[in-house]
Amino acid sequence: MTDAFTSFEELSTFYREQIEAPNFDAAFAEQNTAGQLSVHNEPAADEMPDPTQAQGAMEMIIGTVFDLFRGTRMEEFGRDIAWGIVNSFHVTSQRIEKREDEAGKKIGEMARAFDPSEIYAVELEEAQLICQTLMDCREAMEAMRDYAGEIFRVETGRPFSTVRGSRASSGMTASQIDARDFLAARASKRREEFAPTGPIVIFSGGTAWSDHELLWETLDETKARIPNMILATTAQHKGCDQIAHAWAASRGIKTVRFTLNRALGKRAGFLRNEQLMNLKPVHAVVCEGSGLQSNLLSRVREANVPYHAFALRHQRVAA
Repeated sequence: MTDAFTSFEELSTFYREQIEAPNFDAAFAEQNTAGQLSVHNEPAADEMPDPTQAQGAMEMIIGTVFDLFRGTRMEEFGRDIAWGIVNSFHVTSQRIEKREDEAGKKIGEMARAFDPSEIYAVELEEAQLICQTLMDCREAMEAMRDYAGEIFRVETGRPFSTVRGSRASSGMTASQIDARDFLAARASKRREEFAPTGPIVIFSGGTAWSDHELLWETLDETKARIPNMILATTAQHKGCDQIAHAWAASRGIKTVRFTLNRALGKRAGFLRNEQLMNLKPVHAVVCEGSGLQSNLLSRVREANVPYHAFALRHQRVAA
């Protein structure tokens, strides 16, 4: 995209041709005739936002930022502004989720201390309404974040990634999950969006890589053989890993990002490789980078895991 759009309708049509959001409307469904956000508020019959208007608002907010700077000397800064807006939806959804978890914990505590009194019944009903209302709001906020993130991907060619933590929700098919959330979720059997089930394909490569078509073709071939795959990457923000993240976002593939634990010093990368192998991957894609990629490839071969390995010379365009 290089030319500015002449109208918002043209901008909106372009995005909707590029983005699939089958669950967007469902995220705004109201589970109760009234909602309540805290014990300090009375139940109110306020409706959820209209999903069509919400979708249009994301297109207008994010799209207008890109369109404003497009073709100007400030174009490169449009991405930063748009990322900040999308991230604000992410941060807000996390805050809602924290309140929802606290409300759910209160319900659990009340259930363990059953009291047949009428006061107890009223308090329990109120706690359940608060929890349900927060869940409804979180799902809608996540849907808006995910749709805004998809607009960011269409404009930049890169998936929206948070600075820390996971971006996971039931609203979209693809999500990026932080390794710490993923491992903790698997250990405690938490929600599926944080511990998705499926065969693991691991991916790692250096930051100097330009032949994205080679990697997309390889990943498409892998997905054809392993349609319900989960992609685990070494989470670098440029080069091979970023190409893989963009591919996963475009194909609706869940991604688990294994970032380096800098506190571990020089051991961090090798321990990350060990974590990746502990996932029992069914396939690996490793591209030439540093000694860390060489170490991972050696581990893959020793474990007899099927793999694709690419050297810089395998690129069909100059690095």
